[in-house]
Amino acid sequence: MIRPSALRVEDRVIFAGQAHTVVAFSGTTMRLLSDAGETTVVALSYLLAAEDFELIGAAPAPRVESVGLLEAMPEHVVAAAREWERHLVELETGLPPGAAADARPRPEYDPMTQTMAAREKAKAAELTAAGSKTGVRTVQRMRARYRDQGLWGLVDTRSARAAKPTGHVDERVVAAAATVVAAQIGTSTGTRSRAIRQIRELLDDEHGPGVVELPSQATCYRLLEVLSKGRHTFGSAVTRRQTANKPPRPYTATTAARPGEQVQLDATPLDVMAVMDDGVTGRAELVLSIDIATRTICSGVLRPVGARRSTRRCCWRGRRSRSRCDRGGTRPWRWLRRGSRTSVWSRWTLGWRWRPPNR
Repeated sequence: MIRPSALRVEDRVIFAGQAHTVVAFSGTTMRLLSDAGETTVVALSYLLAAEDFELIGAAPAPRVESVGLLEAMPEHVVAAAREWERHLVELETGLPPGAAADARPRPEYDPMTQTMAAREKAKAAELTAAGSKTGVRTVQRMRARYRDQGLWGLVDTRSARAAKPTGHVDERVVAAAATVVAAQIGTSTGTRSRAIRQIRELLDDEHGPGVVELPSQATCYRLLEVLSKGRHTFGSAVTRRQTANKPPRPYTATTAARPGEQVQLDATPLDVMAVMDDGVTGRAELVLSIDIATRTICSGVLRPVGARRSTRRCCWRGRRSRSRCDRGGTRPWRWLRRGSRTSVWSRWTLGWRWRPPNR
């Protein structure tokens, strides 16, 4: 015996020794239509408690609502889907979502007096009268999609289609443009019009003269803009070659299993003004070296914003020499005095004075 988690209209059940089809719901009661054409109104609890009750056919349960997909859709698209859901719930049960406990179904949607076909026809007429031309076939299709996919089935999927960066340009033109853009790495910086001529020549060589039609000049410019994004194809030649020579990034985040295996520098500008040794005022920036494995701060430097030189050396020396300082040595901390020449350490580190450890 199959005990369903939910019963829906058009489910097939065995009750009182006969096969029935669920045709309507009204509160906690339902109407059953036997194969012989007899109608029975029975309470849901009584039906489920019957000894011979069995579910012999059921429509697939609605899928879990795609909340993440709905959040990425425009608000007006989700609102339209919610409105369809309200109409379909009223079509199935007789009452729209959020109806009062003592509310009664409208006569044309009362499951106890109207068949599903009559209710679908009434809903199509109602939507058409409201200004949205809708046929009975559309109502049936939306009802089936709602049963199969839930709210996501009512969404206008045209808004969910991912836009192609290259638009509707011929794939042969896109491939030729990508080849021309890649060939610009080792050459001198040229213009986009030169690249378009090279695309034309490449297409003629591969497919024959005039076989592949080249889009308009404006479309070609947009295509080159998309394909050369981040590659500096029409910018500095030095930057273009440096970008091309960079190794590929790892596909997964790097991890550190041992202390000191990976140390990162983090710079945070502070919302304060400081006075340099020469009397010039400027903003302060705190640079910390952080051990990834232990999530601890190894050392730090307080410096003017933009003073890039000795920061990395100071942070690394501070991290490397901390253990020596803990043993009582003083020489490893000379880097603090050297760093003060550029980072104005003496004025920015009030109260950060080093004290020799107890011997």
